[in-house]
Amino acid sequence: MIPLVTSPDWTVVAAVAGVVLVLADLAIRVVALGVIPANRRPASGMAWLLLTLLIPLAGFAIFLLFGRTAVGRARSRKQYVANAEIAARTSGIDSGPVGTIPPYLQTVVRLNRELGALPLLADNNVEVLDDYRGSIAAMTAAVAEAEDYVHVEFYIVAWDVVTGPLMDALSAAAERGVTVRLLFDHLGSRGIPGYDGLLSRLAGTGVEWHPMLPIQPLKGRFRRPDLRNHRKLLVVDGRVGFTGSQNLTEPGYNKPKNHRVGREWVELMLRLEGPVVAALDATFATDWYSETDQVLSVQGCPAPAPAAGALGGVACQLVPSGPGFTTENNLRMFTSLVYGATRRISLTSPYFVPDESLLYAVTTAAQRGVPTELFVSEASDQFMVGHAQASYYRALLEAGVRIHLYPAPFVLHSKHFTIDDDVAVVGSSNMDMRSFALNYELSTMLLGSDIVSRLRAVEDTYRVLSRELTLQEWGARPWRSRYVDNVMRLTAALQ
Repeated sequence: MIPLVTSPDWTVVAAVAGVVLVLADLAIRVVALGVIPANRRPASGMAWLLLTLLIPLAGFAIFLLFGRTAVGRARSRKQYVANAEIAARTSGIDSGPVGTIPPYLQTVVRLNRELGALPLLADNNVEVLDDYRGSIAAMTAAVAEAEDYVHVEFYIVAWDVVTGPLMDALSAAAERGVTVRLLFDHLGSRGIPGYDGLLSRLAGTGVEWHPMLPIQPLKGRFRRPDLRNHRKLLVVDGRVGFTGSQNLTEPGYNKPKNHRVGREWVELMLRLEGPVVAALDATFATDWYSETDQVLSVQGCPAPAPAAGALGGVACQLVPSGPGFTTENNLRMFTSLVYGATRRISLTSPYFVPDESLLYAVTTAAQRGVPTELFVSEASDQFMVGHAQASYYRALLEAGVRIHLYPAPFVLHSKHFTIDDDVAVVGSSNMDMRSFALNYELSTMLLGSDIVSRLRAVEDTYRVLSRELTLQEWGARPWRSRYVDNVMRLTAALQ
């Protein structure tokens, strides 16, 4: 007898499926409450919890993809090994003129050494480069004089009409026997038009190059896709180094939409000579080791007599930060310096999306009577970050912080600040939660009234070009804009 095949009872199937979904929804919520807040700042934990509780299945899936800042055991181990080696090799180096600086700076020097392993180094030459094409020309000239090696590491690298002379100089150096090593962020550079052409042209040179933090699933390389190596540095023969905010691309980032509206990036770089160049080289060596497993030697050189336009005798301390560190080195340095201010604070950041600690430090400084100002772009180049940044303006203005809006269509992309007449910080790090937790960054702390004056001259130029935002103007914005600001502020906390 042939058994009859009966059709399923779809009502029962639907009921069972519904029960399974309800149980899965409940399980995800319970698990999220115990997993998401672990080792995470409260604002970030609350934002992830809110997303997961609102849309459990999709929210938890997004958390699994984007919610962890770990870079993998192998890369973390390499960072640990490199930090230990740097600390060991610099253990006998006296941390510069610590006894001659204000007490609060002495503690920050110690903090930076504890977190980033690099000491304060005296007697460096420093030149401030605030001209976009001028800094490219300065790097090109340095590479043209290279005799031994050139190390280049930038978040974005492009071979275009502005960077062409520098890229040609790197190629020519390799041809004459100079070892040229180049690192660039995989996704950061890939997002710039002409990336395939860059790779093709590099393949025809003697430059040894590698993408940083590559996402190559077929080769077993995968991680949270929005982690970036955002550092910018160039070292020639251990004699001269460059670092700051600028990427190696033309000032409109090779994008037609930027060219149509005349949008260009405004940057600031440092040209360095002296012992601090070895610290730059150590940072490059760490990242080269992370990508290639090759160990490079690092040697320092004393500073020559400062050239025209450069300051001599400047004490500098390099502070690397990023997912390889668990301590958010840049954020701790920033907040410590702001709390130490007594006379003046001038901040410049293209993306000012602070966590609670930095926001409280800045607003508290203004409320206790320290004149505090913030330079930002009038129009951000990034929709989400721009609105998230705007959500903080009311709190800043009400505390007494003066906000200067650099005129559109330019993007004020330089990243630096000055405290009193004591200290300046210049680097690649924005003052946002991405730079504190997700990006590998590099900051240089520079001590002394002379270098502060040089940076103040740059800030004075920004102030002349900018217009000041008032609380009355900000309060008159339509509710729609305020709503978008607040939503984007929430997304900015999803770190």
